[in-house]
Amino acid sequence: MSIIAILAALGIALHLATGFPWPLYTVLVLGGLPLLWGLLQRLRALDFGSDLLAGMSILTAVLLEQYLVGSLVVLMLSGGTALEEYAMRRASAVLAALAKRMPRIAHRRTEAGIADIPLEQVALGDTLVVFPHETCPADGTVLAGHGAMDESFLTGEPFHIAKLPGATVLSGAINGEAVLEIRTDKLPVDSRYAQIMRVMQEAEQARPSMRRLADRLGSWYTPLALAVAAAGWALSGDPSRFLAVLVIATPCPLLIAIPVAILGAISLAARRAIIIKDPALLERIDTCRTFIFDKTGTLTYGRPALTGLVTAPGIARGEALAWAASLEQFSKHPLAAPVLAAAQAEGIALAPILSVSEKPGQGLTGHLDGRQIAITGSSKVNLPNLPPTQPGMEALLLLDGAFAAALQFQDAPRAESKSFIGHLHPRHGARKVLLLSGDRETEVRYLASEVGISEVLSNKSPEEKVAIVRQETALAPTLFVGDGINDAPAMQAATVGIAFGQNSDVTAEAAGAVILEASLHKVDELIHIGQRLRRIALQCAIGGMALSLIGMVAAATGYLPPVAGAVAQEFIDLAAVLNALRMALPTGELSDIDA
Repeated sequence: MSIIAILAALGIALHLATGFPWPLYTVLVLGGLPLLWGLLQRLRALDFGSDLLAGMSILTAVLLEQYLVGSLVVLMLSGGTALEEYAMRRASAVLAALAKRMPRIAHRRTEAGIADIPLEQVALGDTLVVFPHETCPADGTVLAGHGAMDESFLTGEPFHIAKLPGATVLSGAINGEAVLEIRTDKLPVDSRYAQIMRVMQEAEQARPSMRRLADRLGSWYTPLALAVAAAGWALSGDPSRFLAVLVIATPCPLLIAIPVAILGAISLAARRAIIIKDPALLERIDTCRTFIFDKTGTLTYGRPALTGLVTAPGIARGEALAWAASLEQFSKHPLAAPVLAAAQAEGIALAPILSVSEKPGQGLTGHLDGRQIAITGSSKVNLPNLPPTQPGMEALLLLDGAFAAALQFQDAPRAESKSFIGHLHPRHGARKVLLLSGDRETEVRYLASEVGISEVLSNKSPEEKVAIVRQETALAPTLFVGDGINDAPAMQAATVGIAFGQNSDVTAEAAGAVILEASLHKVDELIHIGQRLRRIALQCAIGGMALSLIGMVAAATGYLPPVAGAVAQEFIDLAAVLNALRMALPTGELSDIDA
């Protein structure tokens, strides 16, 4: 269809520049005939969309020798279809992005050394070497090495996860700065990453096709126009009245104005750092009544922070923080960075630590001024008088084996998360807001209480997320917002999928829209852009059809001849297009989130 649209545009331009009619003949023959054949097939299937009436308008224009009008209808008909084809081409891009992320080779350790082998040759029990910053090729267990992996794209966890001998690794995770040796526990085709690819394929196959607004309106407008035209001919016996009605009934407000409004909305969104990948999203987003959010990096910043420090009697907070930060400077643990950041923010100087050791699974130990300092997980010790466990993550600081302080961490919610969630029901008609995450239940419920979400589902795999989103979508249109590869299948299953941020190329391809700036205000702006588009599109379509209906009655009763009807239709088209162009105009504040 895009080729026909280009041909029509060139032919019309050449005709207007030279005045020769043959470019219009070329458009009608090479572009109009294929379109008419496709419309004939739709007629045989009893599909009375707006495109069908446009096809009849092409024939009418030819019979009236209005070749320019017929060519314009060809251009707008093919242009609207090209927009749909563009949106449908995303499916292959999603799977291509997933496949591109996986390595093509693996490094297998043998008696002769390290050999590079194709991924398909990896066998269960193989010892594989994962070099720094490489993508892990298979699910397995660490045999040697001490480092960390970024699993956030796969598990939803926002942190680099420490990897020591005995720890599990996931295919698709990105290795840190240390070399790791792993034992293959699952073949690459059975790995977590392969499962996500299969879920993605199933989600795309199950995704319902959405009809354009023009088709929905045209489903009743087309039969009505034909009925009026037939009545005018039957009552008068004059076939020119049938032609006159079809000319004035040509649904150019549907075929021209709505695509123009959609392109204007795409342009407006792009200027606000929102990339629209599926234009149909703009028509659907205002109908969503169930809002589903991932936690990490969406409602939160995706960065752990030290939020609490509870000390034992007789130990000052600054003193405990100084001990912890001095020790953590030697660790690559994900929670070391927030401890050091807190100490730096408070101007605490780091003290020299002697004989540091970090045994796998046992935490970090060192000596300061002749005393032993250790930081370990709360589940690793059994001491009296420990403070109550708090939601989220926690580490204990021990002084000579006794409790000294509890360090509490949270992945902080975004500043606008609570106000954004709170305004969804009164401003956007949300009936249900759901927090759906792969994170731990205590962490998810803590965030939900902070931002005002009552319905929480935690510890969910990508497969479970898809099932939940499909279940919710069967009840009401859904909007899903996420930012990791594990969110991509759920985005495909939702009525509207939005990728938040630029953390994943795969998620960006799977989503209908990508929010480039990490702000929920941008999500709200996208909703408002969809509302504005729907409002302007309906104004163009319904207003244009209402004027056309008046003209059809005049044509059927003999007051509007075919030539005058064509002129009148041009004025209706012009009014509709001018109104549609308002969509691209700069506008003021689009977000209505309370400050």
